[in-house]
Amino acid sequence: MSTQTFVLPDVGEGLTEAEIVSWRVAPGDTVAVNDVLVEIETAKSLVELPSPFGGTVGSLLVAEGDTVNVGAPIITIADAAAAAPATVGQSEHGAPGADAADDGGAVLVGYGTGGQVTSRRKKVDPARVAEERVGSSVGVVAKPPIRKLARDLGVDLADVVPSGPSREVTRDDVMKHASQASVFRNIETPEWSDVREETIPVAAPPAAASAPVDEAREETIAVKGVRKATASAMTSSAYTAPHVSVWVDVDASRTMELVKRLKSSPDFADVKVSPLLIMARAVIWAVRRTPMVNAAWIDSDEGAQIRVRHYVNLGIAAATPRGLLVPNIKDAQALNTRELARALEKLTLTAREGKTTPADQSGGTITITNIGVFGVDAGTPIINPGEVGIVALGAIRQKPWVVDGEVRPRWVTTVSGSFDHRVVDGDGVSRFIADIASVLEEPALLLD
Repeated sequence: MSTQTFVLPDVGEGLTEAEIVSWRVAPGDTVAVNDVLVEIETAKSLVELPSPFGGTVGSLLVAEGDTVNVGAPIITIADAAAAAPATVGQSEHGAPGADAADDGGAVLVGYGTGGQVTSRRKKVDPARVAEERVGSSVGVVAKPPIRKLARDLGVDLADVVPSGPSREVTRDDVMKHASQASVFRNIETPEWSDVREETIPVAAPPAAASAPVDEAREETIAVKGVRKATASAMTSSAYTAPHVSVWVDVDASRTMELVKRLKSSPDFADVKVSPLLIMARAVIWAVRRTPMVNAAWIDSDEGAQIRVRHYVNLGIAAATPRGLLVPNIKDAQALNTRELARALEKLTLTAREGKTTPADQSGGTITITNIGVFGVDAGTPIINPGEVGIVALGAIRQKPWVVDGEVRPRWVTTVSGSFDHRVVDGDGVSRFIADIASVLEEPALLLD
């Protein structure tokens, strides 16, 4: 028996620092191996760290809200009995390592062969929750596949506003309700304060004298976590890769017709279908015709190189309560339309729940940002680091459009994008965007 000090480990994503979000234990608490000690926020995700020791909590060495470096001591555990040596090793920093065996003493959950830590956040079974509330959905008009979808998402049909004929609950109604509940579950709208502005202290004042801050007129917010990582990545991209941006207006009426048909198809009854699905298929199709937009610029000791990827890890920019995340669908080019729709739905819900893992955000090859959901028509987005192109889908609106010499109302959108001019020239950029526009105008091109 002894007192052990647990240091902040590298959770397997090249971590250099993390913020202490919340302690799950207090001095004097008794903990066992695998009990969650603390929740930390890295540049990419929220992670719960399990204890490698059993014993009594001694001191919490870091306060909530503080940012600490990997290897820094964060907690002591007295009378600590570690997991069996044959089961849990120690890294050079003292963190649980990769020497675990299949037999022996206690098995430390969350530390894989690479020293990774995975979330041990308690998960709620949405089907069980829905079953507990099934009585309240009696009398709601909904087809069996829609009821199953509601159970899977933990949605009470009695709470859903129906939009179908005869006040029938549709798949879109369920998905909209689940999406809104996911985004706003932990967000409250505060009342207006009597104080117009306030200052949030973020650090000890510097030794040198500085100008006083009028706390009634200004507010200071610490840059950390996802915001810090985003700022660093976007600054590096903007000042490293010379961006070129192009855009084109598109008659997307046939895309909207296809989306409508897919929504009514039994094969897609339990899957979210939106114009983003057709946009994703269009991008994958266009990449095959202009592979340089899916490449990467590599600086090496041998000189600069261009690496062309013959696969598509399709990134989808997602605005979440934690900030901007860009998870990607691995090998999206190998998925059919239904599989891609399912992957997009899973990616979106996972991001909004704050459960996107670092692995989900690494290895992207090209990104789509759906700015249309915010009512924006076009933009010049900044390229995600490690990639060459990012494409933006604007709002789809009914507008007057000339068809066969006549002005008719059509569903019109704008496809825009930014590209690394070191890798792809203007003709390639223009051809790529034009190909995407062609698919949105005539989705039948996807059948080639």
